[in-house]
Amino acid sequence: MVAEPAVRSGFALWFTGLPSSGKTTVAEKVCGMLSERGVTAALLDSGKLRKVLTPRPLYTDEERDWFYGVLVYLAEHLTESGVNVAICATAPRRYYRATARLHIERFAEVFVDCPEAICRSRDPKGLWKKADRGEIRNLPGAGVCYEKPSLPEIHVETGRSAVADEACAVLRGLEVLGFIDRVHRGVRKRSSDGKVIFL
Repeated sequence: MVAEPAVRSGFALWFTGLPSSGKTTVAEKVCGMLSERGVTAALLDSGKLRKVLTPRPLYTDEERDWFYGVLVYLAEHLTESGVNVAICATAPRRYYRATARLHIERFAEVFVDCPEAICRSRDPKGLWKKADRGEIRNLPGAGVCYEKPSLPEIHVETGRSAVADEACAVLRGLEVLGFIDRVHRGVRKRSSDGKVIFL
């Protein structure tokens, strides 16, 4: 009896950054570009998961510990089954992301770096405004300290470039890490008669 080949574990990318920094926007673009290469990735968006897991969130330390523990559990089991995962979650404490790193074999932290002023100007969910009015007292970056990654595998600055450029930077990082195959980027040159393009 021939044993079935072992399933190669998937990789997990944790997109972390301040609220409204563009984590989900960049992650969605990355997943789309991966799909174009024939690489699938499941998107675990904390905003959508909270609606199911904590429909009336309190954002207490205890609730955050539980929620991010569940998030790590889901990502760990998906990757063990060969599924690639993109996690979009602020996870204000480094401890949350470090826990994922310990449990997931192929893991990379993506720091979605954006100045607070730009995050405040975006504010699609109105979280920063609520924090300013005192309606939210534990928003990461306002009432709660956001602990930036110390040594992220990938670092993108969303206040300076287009989403497509940021997603390309993430893919280049994945190539360097060996998580995806490199794409040959040859220089295009035309023949003297202009009919043939050499790569």
